[in-house]
Amino acid sequence: MKRLELAIESIILASRWLLVAFYIGLGLALAVYALSFGKKLYEFITTVFMLGDTDTILKMLGLIDAALVASLVVMVIISGYENFASRFDDQDGGGVHWLGTIDVGSLKVKVASTIVAISSIHLLQVFLNSSSYSTDQLMWLTIIHLAFVVSALMLAYIDRLMGLSKGKKDEA
Repeated sequence: MKRLELAIESIILASRWLLVAFYIGLGLALAVYALSFGKKLYEFITTVFMLGDTDTILKMLGLIDAALVASLVVMVIISGYENFASRFDDQDGGGVHWLGTIDVGSLKVKVASTIVAISSIHLLQVFLNSSSYSTDQLMWLTIIHLAFVVSALMLAYIDRLMGLSKGKKDEA
């Protein structure tokens, strides 16, 4: 019976390597998104002298938004791999020690914060172009943004509570 239990545990533990397919897929998606970013940047550069101030700001906010999304993907890939698949090796002393500092709780808070930042940028873009939106659309976009903000605050609060309770357990 013990051999069966050990075999099952080995299979379950080895299944974490299936996550690597997702991380590689996210890396490929990030490469495609980088091409999309390059296109947006090229369009911005080629039209910058024909744009007004508001349109210039809107284009730059779009680029910032893309950079935040890309950072979010990298954060998920690196910390997901570190937390669930394997630790990165630091054979050449290249300084990958910082990669393992984001635990699952911190990752959730960072992801939520990034989503709030992306939502904030999108909402700013909408308000700069508010004539294209109805009052109801503006209201719902604001409510959705506030839901993201409240969710991020709650995740941060829960993460802090978990940190405090972990600290109390460590003291005991």
